[in-house]
Amino acid sequence: MRKSVLLGAITVAGLAAGAAAAGTLDDVKARGKLICGVVTGLAGFGAPDANGEWQGFDVAVCRAVAAAVLGDATAVEFVPTTPKTRFTALASGEIDLLARNTTWTFSRDTDLKFDFIGVNYYDGQGFMVPKALGVSSAKDLDGATVCIQTGTTTELNLADFFRSNNISYEPVPIETNAEAQQQYLAGACDVYTTDASGLAATRATFEDPSAHILLPEIISKEPLGPLVRHGDNEWGDLARWTLNALIAAEEMGITSANVAELAANPTDNPEINRLLGTEGNLGEMIGLDAEWAKRAIMASGNYGEIFAKNIGEETPIGLARGLNAQWTDGGLLYSPPFR
Repeated sequence: MRKSVLLGAITVAGLAAGAAAAGTLDDVKARGKLICGVVTGLAGFGAPDANGEWQGFDVAVCRAVAAAVLGDATAVEFVPTTPKTRFTALASGEIDLLARNTTWTFSRDTDLKFDFIGVNYYDGQGFMVPKALGVSSAKDLDGATVCIQTGTTTELNLADFFRSNNISYEPVPIETNAEAQQQYLAGACDVYTTDASGLAATRATFEDPSAHILLPEIISKEPLGPLVRHGDNEWGDLARWTLNALIAAEEMGITSANVAELAANPTDNPEINRLLGTEGNLGEMIGLDAEWAKRAIMASGNYGEIFAKNIGEETPIGLARGLNAQWTDGGLLYSPPFR
């Protein structure tokens, strides 16, 4: 077993090295579209709408990168990936960027040879149960059947939590959120565990969301973010600073509604001017023109707009900003300087 895992890691690493050599930025420009790996379907984060157009919090990152590079937020091919297929898809070059609920961990960053470009959602693993189960704490779940996606940090965290609390469980392995939802609602498992944001998104799609509760325990740190392959630093820089542009724009008060005006009329704030390309040469440094960040922000708005539209408190998902508030509001969201 250990040998096969090692060979698998070597294979992924080899694929990553080969795929990176070509230069993803050049590939995307030549192709005229970005190929972005997303979730198979998670309300608010990534799913096709009634017209078949992909929408969501993570999808917005793909559209921002496409707008920055190609000048067209719609020039994206979305490739649904499961927890099992997502890393092979990225390492092999099938996709240019993976933007789905993926936790930044040591082994994924180093052993699997990926570069996380930042954190776009600070999360933690939680538990959802039917209210009728009468459970108020995850520590009361001794002997429970638990629906869990295989190939995830969730699977490992669950084992650690039950072991440390000296309680047992029976795993019900599933591969996609849709399958988990189906099994959970059919009573095949007592509990569904995944990132708390994913639980909120899933519950919002239920016929009667109030019949299900999220238990108070958050048992892990799950910094979720987009990622690219090791070794293609130019592409990594571009994707990283596109995400940072969305975060910084919110802090600076740049929105989808005023970005064009701010770009046309330079302000007294030098950093806004540098970000929007009216001062300095930041775009040139990453192989793009001066208006790359302006286009990224126009695609779906700044970070706060994207959050509010897709998963915020006024949506069925109903997530508060919490740790994902700007650092100026007591959260963890923080972009390095644009200079």
